[in-house]
Amino acid sequence: MAQNAKEPYSTRDKILKTALSLFSKKGYLGATTREIAKEAGLAEVTLFRYFPSKEMLFEEVINIHSFLPTLKGVLPDVKRMSYENALITIATRFLETLTLRKDLIRIMHSEIQRYPEKIQKIYHALIDETLKTLASYFSQMQKKEVMREFGVDFAAHAFLGMFFSYFNTEELLMRKKYRTANVDLLIKEFVEIFVKGTLK
Repeated sequence: MAQNAKEPYSTRDKILKTALSLFSKKGYLGATTREIAKEAGLAEVTLFRYFPSKEMLFEEVINIHSFLPTLKGVLPDVKRMSYENALITIATRFLETLTLRKDLIRIMHSEIQRYPEKIQKIYHALIDETLKTLASYFSQMQKKEVMREFGVDFAAHAFLGMFFSYFNTEELLMRKKYRTANVDLLIKEFVEIFVKGTLK
């Protein structure tokens, strides 16, 4: 009985892991549910029992493997840190997540204009929720009178945007092939610039 209770989770996990791998290699448009099921060692009908559509499978893959779960997990810990150390931690985890998922990000960016509208909405809803989550942290810092008053949504855009810009240049545009960067120093400097511009 216990084994049967665990089986649906392990099958679901196997589907998601395989889907992540194939979406990262072939993109949303290139990977098919038949291929995902075959790679996972399942019948396609079994995949559809867990995810009734390819869109739902893709949505779950990006929700699980995006920065959002990491951000939500780290916020309770960073609330006990200094403002600067909290931002260093968030930035470090953000870049780690981007680097880990660079293949998926690269192919998503190349395909985004060809995605069905539903998939575009899923993608942008995830970005909006991530920005909203970070903005809630900035709002708390304003209530504690650590940060000066300004639009926290803009602050979330600016903070994640500068690190994504760095990631895009280094990883997606392959600048790192020609010049190595001290990532820890870069994070520290970027955070210091941001902190100096936002402290109350």
